[in-house]
Amino acid sequence: MFIKTPQNLLSLHFFPSYFEVRLSSKQIRCLVSNQLNHLKNSLMALTLLRGIQSRPLLPRPSTFITRKHVFFCSMQNTQTETTTTTKTKQQTHSNFTETPRAKAVEKVLKDYEAIIGIETHVQLATMTKAFCSCAYSYGSQPNSCICPVCMGLPGALPVLNSKVIEYAVMLGVALNCKLSLNSKFDRKQYFYPDLPKGYQISQFDIPIATNGFIDLDLPLEFGGGHRRFGITRVHMEEDAGKLLHTGSGSYSQVDLNRAGVPLLEIVSEPDMRSGIEAAEYAAELQRVVRYLGVSNGNMQEGSLRCDVNVSIRPIGQLEFGTKVEIKNLNSFSAMSRAIDFEIARQAALYNQGQAEEIVQETRLWEEGAQKTVTMRKKEGLADYRYFPEPDLPEVVFTEEYVNGIRDSLPELPELKRRRYEEMGLSMQDVLFLANDVNVADFFDATIAKVPDVKLAANWIMGDIAAYMKNEKLSINEIKLSPQELSELIASIKSATISGKIGKEILLELMEKGGTVKGLIKEKDLVQIVDPVEIEKIVDKVITNNPKQLEQYRGGKTKLQGFFAGQVMKESKGKANPGLVNKILLEKLNAKN
Repeated sequence: MFIKTPQNLLSLHFFPSYFEVRLSSKQIRCLVSNQLNHLKNSLMALTLLRGIQSRPLLPRPSTFITRKHVFFCSMQNTQTETTTTTKTKQQTHSNFTETPRAKAVEKVLKDYEAIIGIETHVQLATMTKAFCSCAYSYGSQPNSCICPVCMGLPGALPVLNSKVIEYAVMLGVALNCKLSLNSKFDRKQYFYPDLPKGYQISQFDIPIATNGFIDLDLPLEFGGGHRRFGITRVHMEEDAGKLLHTGSGSYSQVDLNRAGVPLLEIVSEPDMRSGIEAAEYAAELQRVVRYLGVSNGNMQEGSLRCDVNVSIRPIGQLEFGTKVEIKNLNSFSAMSRAIDFEIARQAALYNQGQAEEIVQETRLWEEGAQKTVTMRKKEGLADYRYFPEPDLPEVVFTEEYVNGIRDSLPELPELKRRRYEEMGLSMQDVLFLANDVNVADFFDATIAKVPDVKLAANWIMGDIAAYMKNEKLSINEIKLSPQELSELIASIKSATISGKIGKEILLELMEKGGTVKGLIKEKDLVQIVDPVEIEKIVDKVITNNPKQLEQYRGGKTKLQGFFAGQVMKESKGKANPGLVNKILLEKLNAKN
């Protein structure tokens, strides 16, 4: 089947050995008919076509009975317009790469105020999709996690996954939102090749949560301070499929594995004023969903996707400027840099008297070129023709249900940071420990056994963090348990072992596991605290190094470190450092 338009060629192919669903000839005809109806209705409504030319798809009957097939969607675009546009973009943005971005933005913000809002899509970690029983696993073979509901086949009806409601309420409560006890789903109609139904099940006028806020602390290197950003709404919807573009650009393959995966869209108020604030807001959202366990929040997997809206206005002006949407942000760092670039770009147009050149559009962040480029213009508001989803009932729940979820919530990042502050930890320690829920849990379990908060924090932020970074492991993947870290700290504090021995034991515990007491006994690592025994070792070291002794007594007192090192070497690191230094000084400074 081919549907030809003046500017592109949209082709739907059934290709052997790729599509993971067996279809009869009758089902194929129904699928083709259904797709034709969706395409025609959507394209006509958007006035994208002047005419439709179609050719029937004539597969060999025996092929569809005995083999698996692939659903392809191919888009061939003309190149002339793209090439011209690219050249124009390069000329427009060339002057922004000459000055360091940080200085440019700092200068800009003296005359202009940036207004930033973020739309965040969070992919929920449910066992099955939102409206069918298909499981979803990132990285699965294309079209291997689909069913008639995912594919939008005629007669397939959605059935709501109750876990989606539970997770939505959890996040709404965590974001301090007002919950709608009666909400509903709506159909959002638009055409896109990876949207098989021709519409998306979403929420329009009655979202499940509204009017919330999120609190966070900025890192000290960015000035520190507390911030509160408003949340406009949180609503439930389903994800679309995914287009796999070929290198030549002549066609795109459609993978429907992701179609129907549950999402929560979180829309912020336009409260952010810099790239750093926006990136920290997104990072805090990631922490919240991970603490709740509703999503893994991995940006590289698409589990957390952010679209940023940026505008600027002269200082003192109340009216907002023209907003520009930025997509393709794959990290928090990229988000910050993209926003800073866009602020500088818009300010330059204002300063050149070309403010009308700032138009409502979607721009892509190009990581290699470190700039935003035009993706598509937005000439007006899209008409999605929302109406209530007729195949799903209203979503109704009680205050008791909400209270039960509220009581079951874990301690969230903001509360944890405040608790750590009350313990006397510095803000640097607080931000590090509370950043990762698993690190925070490890820390809490450690200090439950040995209440030396600062010492536990130092071990986790120092040797343990360095080991995890070098080995590329998470704290859950190392062999060390919080109980054994508590035992190690207690052994050092009680002078059973020295700090140096403690580091050696820690490394072995992280690599191989085991117990502190077992390693101390097995390797005979108990610290020597008997002054008589240490004195014998000191006497031996001094006797074996007469030249250094003479130099020390001649004024080279820095050689004390040499003697201390030799004593520790002789004792195999087991001598108590305090006693060693005390006895060593007495011996070195003794008269002949």
